[in-house]
Amino acid sequence: MPSPFPGMDPYLEARTAWPDVHASLITYIREALQPQLRPKYIARIGERVQLAQIGRSYVPDVLLVQRLREPAPMLATAAPLAVDEPTLVATLDEAVREPFIEIVARATGDVVTLIEVLSPANKEGDGREQYLLKQNDLLATDVNLVEIDLLGYGKRTALARNALIEEPADWRYLINISRGGRRSRLELYAVPLRERLPNCRIPLRPPDEDVVLGLTAVFNRVYDVGGYDLLIDYTQPPDTILTEAEAAWLDDRLQEKGLRPKTE
Repeated sequence: MPSPFPGMDPYLEARTAWPDVHASLITYIREALQPQLRPKYIARIGERVQLAQIGRSYVPDVLLVQRLREPAPMLATAAPLAVDEPTLVATLDEAVREPFIEIVARATGDVVTLIEVLSPANKEGDGREQYLLKQNDLLATDVNLVEIDLLGYGKRTALARNALIEEPADWRYLINISRGGRRSRLELYAVPLRERLPNCRIPLRPPDEDVVLGLTAVFNRVYDVGGYDLLIDYTQPPDTILTEAEAAWLDDRLQEKGLRPKTE
């Protein structure tokens, strides 16, 4: 059963659902782009680790704690050997892993475009500050940045947060594109709840033409494969913040689809 909404399903913005939705979006965005990129470019999934305790983001999966200072014991062998001093490590309990997509040039391995699908961790608290620092660092390079924000809550974090978006006035979701050689011009798609998600431009390295990401098709695949029609109770309100107009439209839509009793 397809989603009852033309684009993003606000029920999937719930914090309990989002990790699964986010991972699936990353996977199927890569799947949608790969045939268009070959053979010159390749889309890869990368992963950052955000440490809950020390508040930094980096790639390795272990945290260096200390080196042993006492002499290491001898192992019982036919010819006794001195044991080399190991390094103690602590695994990253409470680590938050954030996947992203990078498009690389096959010939050189250079990252050409970075695609970020924002999560609650990117839009609130220390996680937002860390993301903004990384965002600023990236703008100093020639890497294209595509940010996809399908969450209607949290502080505005994507680059277009500073833009005055007047049309459509009721936009909820935001996708923006910053090209490496043209930072002064920001391309964006502002999407209301009632509309489909756009077919977005994904820039490559000039003079190569942009490829196209059909976000609605990707989301529909996420919804279908995830079996969300079996998990969501559309008779109840979604666990996200809606405006009064959005809530009224949602109620009408679900009644129209037969997923919510009609009100007298």
